[in-house]
Amino acid sequence: MATSTTFDGTILRGRDFEPVEGRVVVEDGEITDIEEASTHSDDIILPAFVNAHTHIGDSIAKEAGGGLTLEELVAPPDGLKHRLLRQASQDEKVDAMRRSLQFMVDSGTASCVEFREGGIEGVEAFERAAHGFDIDPVILGRETVEAMEASDGFGASGANDGDFTAERNATARAEKLFGIHAGEVDASDINPALDLDPDFLVHMVHAEALHLDRLADSETPVVVCPRSNLVTDVGFPPVADLRDRTTVALGTDNAFLNSPSMFREMEFAAKVADVSARDVLRMATVNGAEIAGLNCGLVEPGRDAKLVVLDGDSDTLSGAEDTVRAVVRRAGVADVSDVYLARD
Repeated sequence: MATSTTFDGTILRGRDFEPVEGRVVVEDGEITDIEEASTHSDDIILPAFVNAHTHIGDSIAKEAGGGLTLEELVAPPDGLKHRLLRQASQDEKVDAMRRSLQFMVDSGTASCVEFREGGIEGVEAFERAAHGFDIDPVILGRETVEAMEASDGFGASGANDGDFTAERNATARAEKLFGIHAGEVDASDINPALDLDPDFLVHMVHAEALHLDRLADSETPVVVCPRSNLVTDVGFPPVADLRDRTTVALGTDNAFLNSPSMFREMEFAAKVADVSARDVLRMATVNGAEIAGLNCGLVEPGRDAKLVVLDGDSDTLSGAEDTVRAVVRRAGVADVSDVYLARD
């Protein structure tokens, strides 16, 4: 049976998020029309977020490791997170991930690109955690080719941690997604990572002129995680320089360092990086969707209906003169009045 739903209010339409008063028409999970018309609704309708880099398994140890270096926190195989993951039972990890996924759904996240530790078992744990939620995760296995084959691709730790040529080749043969951390601590692993011809890079805090040129030539997308980089004291990614050369998306990174809130990530990025609010909203929505191969991230006919509705008359948003700027720099979970995440 066909289903039809409508959303009235101020629509942040298209790639430029131009505010349009009217109605979004959804049929069978797809946006079929945007009707411009006067409405009496204060709602603001925008695309649901795509969190382009997560480690949700780290939800078992929120705020663990204060004062440790990045290597002490996350370096395989004996960084704090890896020790804590080994110590936790599968049920404990699944329960912790479910709590984070529930928060992500409630705060308007349609999908996340998850670098999932633990081989096949880790992939299966995440699938268990996500079962029953409307969130549609893209899971990248780690450590083994078998984990890649059991998931949506491979998420490599970094070129300084090992030679990932075999994993890259296997992922390419499987026509799946290959992402790799690069340039988080220093620049030494960026060229080796680019040599692998990845589908995307994560972090690129220490990108230099040569690397920026290579990004422009290869059009390799980058996912930045500025709050995580601040917490681990590695620096801040050159967001504007990256944006000028390639597609840039936004991720929240390790759940034990940061909440998986795209509202907080957008606000921080918008206030620190020399880019516009519209740039940041694209980073949080359509850019991540396109990196992950998803048909969402925009409010346009033909896109999957994954939408966030904000109360434009909330104490936070009421009186805003620039709707997009207010959404990016001020909005939060408390302003969410509805989340619509249609599944195939």
